[in-house]
Amino acid sequence: MTLRSALTLLIPSLLMAASSVHDFSLTSIDGKPTPLSSYKGKVLLLVNVASKCGYTPQYTGLQSLYEKYKDRGLVIVGVPANNFGGQEPGSNEDIKTFCTRNYNVTFPMMSKVSVKGDDKTPLYGYLTENTGGDVKWNFTKFLVDKNGKIVNRFESKVTPESPELTSAVEKALAQ
Repeated sequence: MTLRSALTLLIPSLLMAASSVHDFSLTSIDGKPTPLSSYKGKVLLLVNVASKCGYTPQYTGLQSLYEKYKDRGLVIVGVPANNFGGQEPGSNEDIKTFCTRNYNVTFPMMSKVSVKGDDKTPLYGYLTENTGGDVKWNFTKFLVDKNGKIVNRFESKVTPESPELTSAVEKALAQ
């Protein structure tokens, strides 16, 4: 049995066993295991990001949103992915340098993963199974409440500064 076929069999059972985003782990951009359960009690905004995308300037808005609400419990989690047009070709170190140098990103960034296709990371399998299908492009945003439940999904064109997104963040923080 190949690794791919083993994962194909295993991932659906993992997704069925998961009851919240807190049941998953990612690896930080610096290579440290990051269980999402460490964010219990916080509101998460999970965003698949890319450095060479037309939406890349949204990093500015994401950083502003993080600075505005982090003290109230918002954590933005950047999840680099190279699934769309090869727009995130660099290494984790390249991505970290790009984000720091160009956008002064201080919110948590994770290691590059796949968010679509046969090699989709289990977290994104869970997110997409519960919100109407595959991620369509970079900078899709998933808002998760303090208990790890998905409360909203925003497609790429919805900017971090949009009233739609900021009001949803404020509502989740107030609960």
